[in-house]
Amino acid sequence: MSNGSKILFIDVDGTLVDYQGRLPDSAVRAIRAARAAGHRVYICTGRSRAEVYPPLWEIGLDGMIGGNGSYVEDHGQVVMHQLITPAQARRIVDWLHSRRLEFYLESNSGLYASEGFETAALPAMQEYGRRKGRPGQKSVRQAFPDMIFGCTGDALYRDDLNKVSYLLGSYQDYLDTAAQFPDMQNGTWGGAGETALFGDIGVKDITKANAIEHLLAHLGAEREDTIAFGDAKVDIPMLEYCGYGVAMGSGGEEIKAMADLVTDGVEEDGLYNAFVKLGLIPAGA
Repeated sequence: MSNGSKILFIDVDGTLVDYQGRLPDSAVRAIRAARAAGHRVYICTGRSRAEVYPPLWEIGLDGMIGGNGSYVEDHGQVVMHQLITPAQARRIVDWLHSRRLEFYLESNSGLYASEGFETAALPAMQEYGRRKGRPGQKSVRQAFPDMIFGCTGDALYRDDLNKVSYLLGSYQDYLDTAAQFPDMQNGTWGGAGETALFGDIGVKDITKANAIEHLLAHLGAEREDTIAFGDAKVDIPMLEYCGYGVAMGSGGEEIKAMADLVTDGVEEDGLYNAFVKLGLIPAGA
């Protein structure tokens, strides 16, 4: 890598925090030391802004990319925000209801869960925690502390949506939904292929890489000066786009195979150790 200040893009779940939402002290120290050294730091996450809770902002960040790339913010300024249209939102809600699939709507103003989501999602959230090596999920409210549960009727027809996540009864539910919404970006999370736990629907052609491109244009910055940190398949376009890509040791095999560097796991000070190894901060910072 060339010398000089870098722009760092850090995924949140599984990279900055563990899968129970715990934020290692070493990660906080690393980010604060990197910014003190003149580097810029942005979180780059599937979460909407409403899910970026105060402890993350209190680290000290230059901004965020949210909704897997639908929202870009720099020092409080909204650089880009691409929303699902109200007509698309209505179609999605009606389709998921017709399939009896519980879901939640992701907006910068909050998370809005369908009628039966809280009960129906518990087995999936428990399995998600188990797969990430963190069993013991006692409630859906523990996973989504600020979610608004039990939304019905017109409360689900919104005009401020970044993304919709829905529980999969089977992988066929995802395939049928993707076929139903070719005008949308369709994906899954919580597992690969048949093991996926959730489907999601967002704005077409939105990716973390596309959002980074918008932010760099806004900053007048160069792609070669960017470093991406991630742990999951959804982070691969971000690592491919940036000048240098770091995968967490606790991440998936696909992203580790393509990364320039594989660091330690989240709880093994992986972010801090990568910052030191890449010369972003001095050892002991």
